Order: sequence, then C-alpha cells, then structure tokens
Amino acid sequence: MSILMNFLRRSSFNKPRFMPLISSSYSSRYASTLVLGEHENGQLKQSSLSAVEAASRAIDSGEENSISVLLAGSGESLQKAVSHAATSHPSISQVLVADTDKLAHPLAEPWAALVHLIQERGGYSYIIAAASSFGKNVLPRAAALLDVSPITDVVDISGPKLFVRPIYAGNALCTVRYTGANPCMLTIRSTSFPVSLNSAESKSEAAPISQVDLSTFSEESVGKSRYVKHTSEDTERVDLGSARVVITGGRALKSAENFQLIEKLAAKLGGAVGATRAAVDAGFVANELQVGQTGKIVAPELYMAFGVSGAIQHLAGMRDSKVIVAVNKDADAPIFQVADYGLVADIFAVIPELLEKLPSKK
Repeated sequence: MSILMNFLRRSSFNKPRFMPLISSSYSSRYASTLVLGEHENGQLKQSSLSAVEAASRAIDSGEENSISVLLAGSGESLQKAVSHAATSHPSISQVLVADTDKLAHPLAEPWAALVHLIQERGGYSYIIAAASSFGKNVLPRAAALLDVSPITDVVDISGPKLFVRPIYAGNALCTVRYTGANPCMLTIRSTSFPVSLNSAESKSEAAPISQVDLSTFSEESVGKSRYVKHTSEDTERVDLGSARVVITGGRALKSAENFQLIEKLAAKLGGAVGATRAAVDAGFVANELQVGQTGKIVAPELYMAFGVSGAIQHLAGMRDSKVIVAVNKDADAPIFQVADYGLVADIFAVIPELLEKLPSKK
C-alpha cells in the first residue's frame, strides 16, 4: 500500500481562408487522403485528429502528403468546427465542408453517399475514419458503395498499405497488406495514434476551406433511416475516451452504492470512471462506462482497476494504458499479468484509505 501511495504522490496525474466551390475534379495535390471528421459543440473531435495523425503516416514516402478533412452538417456549430479544423493540425491540407440539413445528423446512409460522391470526384488513395460508433457505422457502408474491402481497428501503420490490427480480443496482432483498388479504407483506434501537444499547436496558418458541390447529391440515401433523438447524461464527468486517468470498478464492488467509492476516487484524481461488463450487466453503472472489447477502448496515462479480474475482453480495451495499477484480493487474478503495480488486498479497505490520504486534484 505504501508503494502505491508513493507512486501516486510522485506522478503528475494529480496536477480560415475560403476557396472556390469544388468542381467535378479536384486538384491532384489534394487526392491523397480523405479523413472523415466528427465534430461536436463547434470542435473537431480528438478522435478525428488521431485519424489525421494516422493519415500522415499512411502516405508513401515518395508522395506529397496531402490530407483533406471532410466535415458535414449545418448551422453555427458546423462553421465553428470548420474554423477549428483548419487550424488544428499541421498535416491538414484543406477542409471540405458539406453544408446541408440532410447531413445534420450522422446517419450512415447519407454520409456513405457523400463519401461515394467525393471519392468519385477526388480519386483519393486513402479514406480514414476513427473506429468510433460514427466511423464503424459509415465507413463499411461507404466501402460497399465503392466496392472495396475496408481494414478495421488499425493500431499501427508499418509501411505503405501495410497495417497492424488486433485479433482474438487483442491477444494477437495481425499484419495486413492492402492489395486492392483505391481507395484503401481504414478505421483506426484513436488511442494508438495520439496527437502530441506540439502538433496540435504548431499550425501557423489556417488550411484552405472548400465548399462541396452538393448539386448531384442523391436524395435516395435520405430517408432510409430516421434520426429520433440524442440523449446524454447532464454530468460534469471527465470523458472516458480521452481521459488521462481512468478509475475502473468490477463486479467485486457488489452494488451501485459501493460503486460510488470509484466515482469519489475518480473525482479526487481528476479522472474518468470506467466499469467492467459484469459491473454494467449487474446494473451498478450505465453501459457507456464499460471498458473492453464491446465497450470503450482507452489508453490513459494511469489506469486503476479495483476488483477487476482481468477477462480478455476487458484487457482488450485497456492494455495500451501507460501505467496500470490493479487492486484485487485474488492473487491469481489475470489482471496482475498486465499490471505495472499490483496490490493483493481488500478494495473496501484500500479505496477509503486512498480517499483519505490522496490530495484532491486542484
């Protein structure tokens, strides 16, 4: 326990220009990579910036590295996101804007049709999206329209059209060479392509912004599915997917009331709350807090697991964490095989002691 306390004390975890409308053919210097961008509250999402980072590594060394980011929607939020995207990463060559109410919500059918339309005009070599619910929904459908096979959950790019992706719940890595026709379509795990602070702040000049000509955008794709509503909890919790610190609880916490210990510790460390599937299925927390193969994939600087046995499905969602701390009373729990620091102890004794002795995050 003293080793764990000393580690936590020493760590730092507590501390536009516009261009003309796009015509039927794009300039060849913008024909390398198309990144499907997600935006929220006037900001390009961090996962999309990770997709840009991956795109910067996917280009052949002899090619000019040109990356276009596609944003769609309507209204003031879109315009703010466009301005943000144009200055968000030095590798972005231009921002494409599809401004229409038909794309106000990220439905797969109209978005796939949009990607098909832009690919026909631009002839991109790569189309990349983050492996988020948006990317997993849109990219396969767009790939079907373009008659190519997508490569999903890429965690590394070893060379031109040579990719690494996990298989068997993350217990093995598979190297895949794409030999099909263009475009090569990928979804990438954003946690595997972090954007450095220097990259995010080194964009000195805004990238050009181009409005997509939607005069031939097919109406057939609109109406096959219908946006109903978007619900989210009114909470000040740190976002699980992008948190620097994640505190996760398992079924050993026994009840939703006991799970509040995890929430209190996360608040004290300025981290996000995570849970195993067993804890979610038991009704301790909402399912959006699930970490694992069928939940969120996270890679924080500090991952603390309390009462987590370490099933392979859970490990698949957190094994890329920089530092893993595990507390479990079962010394043979599989979680200890991946943990950097392990403590065999009763979580109901350890968590209250941590809450008492750790300083609050300022």
